[in-house]
Amino acid sequence: MRAALRNRIAALTAAVVALPLALSPTPAIAQDTDVTVTYVETSRWETGYGGQLTIDNGSDAPVSDWTIEFRLPSGTEITTLWDATLTRSGATHTITPPSWGSPVPAGGSYSIGFNGTHGGGDTTPVDCTLNGAPCSGEAGEEDTDPPTAPTGLSVTGTTATTVSLSWTEADDNVGVAGYEVLSGGEVVRAVPGTTATITGLAPKSEHTFTVRAYDTSNNRGPESSPVTATTREDGGGTTDPLEERRVAYFTQWGIYDRGYLVRNLETSGTAEKLTHVNYAFGNVNASGECFMANQQGQGDAWADYGRSFLAGESVDGTADTWDQDLRGNFNQLRKLKEMYPDLKVNISLGGWTWSEHFSDAALTAESRERVVSSCIDLYLRGNLPLFDGAGGAGSAYGVFDGIDLDWEWPGSEGHEHNTVRPEDKENFTALVAEFRDQLDALEAETGREFELTAFLPADPEKIELGFEMGPLMNDFDFITVQGYDYHGGWESTANHQSNLRVHPDDPGPDVYSTETTIQAYLDHGVDPADMVMGVPFYGRGWTGVAPGPNGDGLFQSATGPAPGDYEAGIQDWKVLKNLRGYDLYRDDERGTAWLYDGSTFWTYDDEVSMAQKTEWAQANGLGGVMVWSIDGDDADGSLMAAIDTALNG
Repeated sequence: MRAALRNRIAALTAAVVALPLALSPTPAIAQDTDVTVTYVETSRWETGYGGQLTIDNGSDAPVSDWTIEFRLPSGTEITTLWDATLTRSGATHTITPPSWGSPVPAGGSYSIGFNGTHGGGDTTPVDCTLNGAPCSGEAGEEDTDPPTAPTGLSVTGTTATTVSLSWTEADDNVGVAGYEVLSGGEVVRAVPGTTATITGLAPKSEHTFTVRAYDTSNNRGPESSPVTATTREDGGGTTDPLEERRVAYFTQWGIYDRGYLVRNLETSGTAEKLTHVNYAFGNVNASGECFMANQQGQGDAWADYGRSFLAGESVDGTADTWDQDLRGNFNQLRKLKEMYPDLKVNISLGGWTWSEHFSDAALTAESRERVVSSCIDLYLRGNLPLFDGAGGAGSAYGVFDGIDLDWEWPGSEGHEHNTVRPEDKENFTALVAEFRDQLDALEAETGREFELTAFLPADPEKIELGFEMGPLMNDFDFITVQGYDYHGGWESTANHQSNLRVHPDDPGPDVYSTETTIQAYLDHGVDPADMVMGVPFYGRGWTGVAPGPNGDGLFQSATGPAPGDYEAGIQDWKVLKNLRGYDLYRDDERGTAWLYDGSTFWTYDDEVSMAQKTEWAQANGLGGVMVWSIDGDDADGSLMAAIDTALNG
C-alpha cells in the first residue's frame, strides 16, 4: 500500500469474535463429493449474533441448484438473511439460491450471511445437509485427520486499534475450510483465506497471535508459531484534521440546476476541511480511450474547461478572459488548489453511467496500455483537445493529482448498457497494475507524486465477483467504500439507505449495513486505514407509505418512489432539511434518521447521524470519510462541518 496520510483518531472498541463451529453433533464423515458447507459465527452481542454459511465447491463443475437444510438450537432464531432464500417448516430451516440465482463455480465458494437472536448458548446449525447429504460431505470413510499448522505468520500492518496478519496455507487430506486467529487462547477472528485484520484493540498495546486451520469436517489443526505486535499510540488523542482523509465528490453537472460551483467549496468553509476533491466524471469511449466531448451523454467539455466564470462566480473573485487556455471547472479547481496547497484533486473515471466500455478497455494488455496512457495524457499531462478557444498541450497540467477509478461493476451487473465478463475481476487487477506502472513512470519523469484510488461497492457479492483485494491494495493509495444506496425507490418497501448496523426487523430482500460492508473488506485482508467510508448528502424516499405498527412508516409497503427535484425517489439534503409537515425519527444505534408525514417517507442523514457515522469510522480505525456528493450540502456547509467536528473530537 502506497497510502500516505495514515494517522487518524481511533477509540477502543470491543473486538468482534468469529467462531467456526461444527455443523453436526455426530463425528464428521469424509466426503465422496468435494462440495461441503461450513458455518462461522461472525459476531455476537447481548441477544443477537451474525452467522455465515459457506458452500465450498472443490469439484470441477459448477453447482447451480443447491438446498441446505438444518435445525437450530433451542433459543436461537434467524431474523434476517441475505444472498439466499430462507423458508421454515416447523424446526427445519431450508436455504435455497436467491431469485437471481447463485451458481457456485467450480473451485469456488458462495457465502450466505444472516443475523439472529440467541439465548446465550451455541448457535451452530445441527443435522445440516446439502442436497440431502451431510454438509461435511457424503457418507464414506470417517475423516479425523486435522490440517497441518500454518507457517509464515507475520504482521503486515498496525494501526492504533488494529493488527493485520498474513500466513502460508495449511495442508489437509480433504480440504481446508478456513482459519482461526487466536490470542490468549481465545479465537478472535475467523477467515476463509490467509489474511486477517484484528480490530477493536487498545492503542499502544501488545498482542500475541497464533493461527490454526480447520477442515471441511471441522477438525482443527495445531497452532502456528506465535507472532507479537504492538498497536500504534496515535489513537488516544486528537489528530490534525488534515491527517484524516476527507474526500468530496464534485459533480460536473452540479453547476447547472443545483447552482453549486467550485466557489461554493470556499464560501461554505468546506474547502479548508477537505483533503481530496474527486471530480466526477471522466468518460472512456468505445475505442477504449479517455476522451473529451461536448455532447449530451458523452461529455461536457464546456463545463470542464470551456465556460467563462464571472468575477462573482470565481474562486478568487477574478473573471475569466476570452483568451485563457483553461476556463471552466478545471481552472476553478486550479485556483482552489492555489488557495489550499495541501488539497488534492483527482479525476474520477466512469461512474454509474460511464462504465459502459471498461470491460473492453481492460480486456487485453494492449487495450489496458492504451486506456491508461490516454487518461494520463488527457488529465495528468493536461493535453486537452481544443474547444471554443480553450485547451491545447499542457493546458490542464497541475489541475489533477491522480486517478480515481469508478468502474460500476467488474464482473457483475451495473447499468443496463454495460459489458460484463467473468474475467473482469482479473482484468481489473491488471488494469490497476497498468495504471500504477504508468503513474510511477510519470512520477519519475516529473518529480510529482500521483495517487491511484477507487470507489468500491457495498454489496459483498459484487466484491467477490469483481475485486481481487489483495493484489489491488498493493497498487491503490486508498479506496472509498460505498456506504449508501442500500435501499431506494426501486424497491416497494420503505427502508434505510445508509444504516450503520443491520436492523433485526429489516425485511430485505437484501440486507445491508455499513458495518457488514466494512467487515467484508476486512475479511479480504484490507487494512481499515486504507478504507474511506462513504456517506450520502442526499436522501431516498417513497410515497404511499402506511404508518405501520409504530406509526413511523419504517419497513412498510409503498406505492412508488417519492417525487424528487431531479429524479424520482431522491432529494438533496439541503432540500430535505427544510421540509415542513414531517416528523423526524431516529435510530441512534444504527446511525439513521428519517422523515415521515403519514404518506411520504425519506431516509437521509442530518448533522446528528453524520456525526454518528464519522465517530464509528474513527472508532474502527478507518482512513476517513467520503461524501457523495458535495452539492447536496447547504450554503453553510453544515453536513461537512458535522463531519469535521466529529473528526476533531
